[in-house]
Amino acid sequence: MRALVTGGAGFIGSNLVDALLARGDEVTVVDDLSTGRRENLEQGLAAGAQLVEADIRDRERLEGIAREHAPEVVFHLAAQIDVRKSIADPAWDASINVGGTANVLDAARASNARRLVFSSTGGAIYGEGEGQELPLAEDAPLAPEAPYGQSKFAGEGYLALYERLYGLSSVPLRLGNVFGPRQDPLGEAGVIAIFCGRLREGGRPTVFGDGRQTRDYIYVGDVVAAMLAAADSTVTGAFNVGTGIETDVLELVRQLAELGGAEGFEPEFAPPRTGEVQRISIDPARARRELGWEAKVGLAEGLRLTLDSI
Repeated sequence: MRALVTGGAGFIGSNLVDALLARGDEVTVVDDLSTGRRENLEQGLAAGAQLVEADIRDRERLEGIAREHAPEVVFHLAAQIDVRKSIADPAWDASINVGGTANVLDAARASNARRLVFSSTGGAIYGEGEGQELPLAEDAPLAPEAPYGQSKFAGEGYLALYERLYGLSSVPLRLGNVFGPRQDPLGEAGVIAIFCGRLREGGRPTVFGDGRQTRDYIYVGDVVAAMLAAADSTVTGAFNVGTGIETDVLELVRQLAELGGAEGFEPEFAPPRTGEVQRISIDPARARRELGWEAKVGLAEGLRLTLDSI
């Protein structure tokens, strides 16, 4: 299969590129390297992937790349992922996550791609989970607490629009808080990357708020498996990609301290941050039923793999 991966030099994208190449696919990566890193693609480039440096906000360039490489499947992962930056500059966030997504959809049409897999968010699109019955299914009300979640919600709407207008088959995957090797400290799930770095340096973790805020942490290898399953399927509509399990920040600190044998790995508390929800977990039942996918790597094993990669 010929695949095009936007954001393929990033944390999740580069792991996806490796998996595609391992099964024999031809892979073209589009990344402007603003947050993605070339070193993430060392293995992929050595195995035959091609990297094209381009910004997804450049529609003409993107369509030219798609026509040249003629992907059968487009994996759209390029995005602005920092919640705090989205609050500070929502128009900039939307220019990438909404305008850029529309450009990727046009590029997929221009190349007659049969399928587009979109990296959406389960951690931010539903909004505050406190007071709701968790984990949340895909039909739960969508009420983002930050422009980042709102822009991903808009991106999902554009996927549905292009399917209605042009018959472009697409599927948004609402990812939990993804973690694992190559993780960037940007975004909410970046807390694990930051904590692992502090642990290796002999420092202490900074915890915002009381540390009781929960997230649904999902290992990157499981996310890649969900993306491959979604690409090989014809089903549409949003899918949660998570574990359905809530884990609070203090539990992350405890487990990492135990893994690293660091008795002094105690949190330093800081004020809570604007736009972050207190509780969330997402129900992966639909993905299990219709994609045959479920998470295989538990939190403890995933934390060990992540810590060992640093």
